[in-house]
Amino acid sequence: MKTIHKVLFTTAVASLGVVACKTDKKPEEKVQAIVLENMDTSVKPTDDFFRYVNGSWIDNTEIPADETSWGGFNQLRKTTTKDVLAILNKAIEEGNFPKIKDAEGNEIDSDQEKAVNYYETIMDTVARNNAGKAPAQPLLEKIEEIKDLNDVQTFITNMAPYGGAGFYGFGVFNDLKNSSMNAGYMGAGGLGLSRDYYVDEKVKDKLEKYEVFVAKMLQEFGDDEATAKKNAATIVAFEKSLAEPRMTKEERRDTRKIYNPMTLAELTELAPVIDWEAHLKGIGVDLEGLDGSKGLEKIIVTDPGYFKAMNDVLKNSPIETVKLSLRWNAINNSLGLLSTDLEKANWEFYSKEMRGAKQQRPRNERALANLNGAIGEALGKLYVDEKFPPEAKQKAKEMIDNVMLGFEKRIAQLPWMSAETKEKALEKLHKLTVKIAYPDKWKDYSALLVKGLDEGGTYFDNAVNVRKWNFEKDMAKLGKEVDRTEWGMSPQTVNAYFNPVNNEIVFPAAILQPPFYNYKADEAVNYGGIGAVIGHEISHSFDDSGARFDGDGNLKNWWTEQDSEKFKEAGSKLIKQYSDIVAIDSMNLNGEFTLGENIGDLGGVQAAYEGLQIFLEKNGRPENIDGFTPEQRFFLSWGTIWRTKMRDEALKNLIMTNTHAPGQYRAYMPLKNVDAFYEAFDVKEGDEMYLKPEDRVRIW
Repeated sequence: MKTIHKVLFTTAVASLGVVACKTDKKPEEKVQAIVLENMDTSVKPTDDFFRYVNGSWIDNTEIPADETSWGGFNQLRKTTTKDVLAILNKAIEEGNFPKIKDAEGNEIDSDQEKAVNYYETIMDTVARNNAGKAPAQPLLEKIEEIKDLNDVQTFITNMAPYGGAGFYGFGVFNDLKNSSMNAGYMGAGGLGLSRDYYVDEKVKDKLEKYEVFVAKMLQEFGDDEATAKKNAATIVAFEKSLAEPRMTKEERRDTRKIYNPMTLAELTELAPVIDWEAHLKGIGVDLEGLDGSKGLEKIIVTDPGYFKAMNDVLKNSPIETVKLSLRWNAINNSLGLLSTDLEKANWEFYSKEMRGAKQQRPRNERALANLNGAIGEALGKLYVDEKFPPEAKQKAKEMIDNVMLGFEKRIAQLPWMSAETKEKALEKLHKLTVKIAYPDKWKDYSALLVKGLDEGGTYFDNAVNVRKWNFEKDMAKLGKEVDRTEWGMSPQTVNAYFNPVNNEIVFPAAILQPPFYNYKADEAVNYGGIGAVIGHEISHSFDDSGARFDGDGNLKNWWTEQDSEKFKEAGSKLIKQYSDIVAIDSMNLNGEFTLGENIGDLGGVQAAYEGLQIFLEKNGRPENIDGFTPEQRFFLSWGTIWRTKMRDEALKNLIMTNTHAPGQYRAYMPLKNVDAFYEAFDVKEGDEMYLKPEDRVRIW
């Protein structure tokens, strides 16, 4: 799950939940929910809670060959994928799509038909293989024609609507300090790997293998072996020069550092090698002002240090080196859209080599994933109609309300926070917007052209059209009020997120299923599953990043200086707890990078536990189930949803790139800081799960 920022865009965690069952349900209507056969009761829950809950499952579960990790999230995503594919295939078979009209009255394909068109062009491997590399050739020919840096700039400007060309890119997102308005952001262009792979000696072997991959692909696109190796070495060295000056991933989590508003003159002074005025005008930014408007008054630069360094790199590099970088960027961004052999080569490096995958997922699953990423809401309408009745929204809201009350109760009782800051925290909590299941207003795809097979449509062309449509849609928002009804995930996405600039938590329909929520299960299990995920997302509003935004979504300090220091001190203790863990091959977890998610987990468990107590106070305590109290089942449920097995390479990659700790640590690390867990399982000094009261981190 995740925290949405977008342009710099960002981090996250959790899932959501649905309602608690009525207490008048008959016992026989309940389900086991906590699968006893998955446990390993030969170990004590007070020593190894993860193994106690999941040990037998760990011993008897093999990671599927087409997965790099396996657990509750993976299983639900697999199930959801199967459901959505069935819905999609039914739509294809029936072909009963409504015809709609555009603003001019012309008949156009419905959103659902566009989803089908996109999917079918991905699946048409015969056409893709016949086309081979041809769809990418016009782009490579344009790069070959480049003679100087002026040509480079023109090329980057022309490529902006189609996903960019590297070096730098412009995006539209909420102004972090005036979140109701959209602003323009200038950020660094992408590289073949994330920054750490270029600068961290511990993963030097991966950088070397990346260079081999680059050489192999250059050969596919016409270089002889010797030339390809030479060019690959040049490309990797060039990318390294652009990676090193970038902010670290830890620095980028501090939103204050990425908010650097500049005038056009200031941006030009920072990186004079680029004609910024020409670039911005070329991509459609209003600099002069039209119809009495002021035009763009500022550009928010997310990483000034990078732009200063990029200026020097471009100025001092041979034009042929710059062209090589552009060429590789174009090839690498096209591989997945071309023939199946190139698509597989892309998978062999990024999934097999980097994350330990054993085999590709079935083509239809890969096609569906690409469709969801491109025009997910078009397919989401079909999914919601089939799988999510409107009344389920209300059920989800009931549990969320209790968890919100639980969080409110915890804020009110915080011993370390002053009354002044508590008042502001409660104000922010009360302003938090909750979105459940699916949008009230769906995206308008009427202007998007997605051709079907019978119209000569191709995957490459449709993907390019989607990129252009997204770019134009975002550019149209520049300088206008933010539409807070928009969603950042489709309904069929098994995930949830917090968006700090809208102060909202969002739970797509697909997360409202077992193992996170089961209407037949006891409430303790649901609160420990979906309830804790709800609490996790609420807690993101108050983690070390989210807490920098006020109730209106503005980057604004609402803390007293003293409370801010106490919060930072508690966070540093949590950082150390996770950073002290050696996960694999002398690689420690990164407590600083994962701090937001770890605060989310800790706060989420605490808030959900309070929500359960509120429910039990209203409805009475049930009898123990399988010998476990409601409180014990709550924690067992939390441990269950984070059951995880990972391939070694996937674990290493996650530690290097992901803001979340691995699932096996999420299952028990927060609980070591939760007093209620000690009470539920009688954790005592000398137990492995025991921390002295003064060493327990108490934040929310």
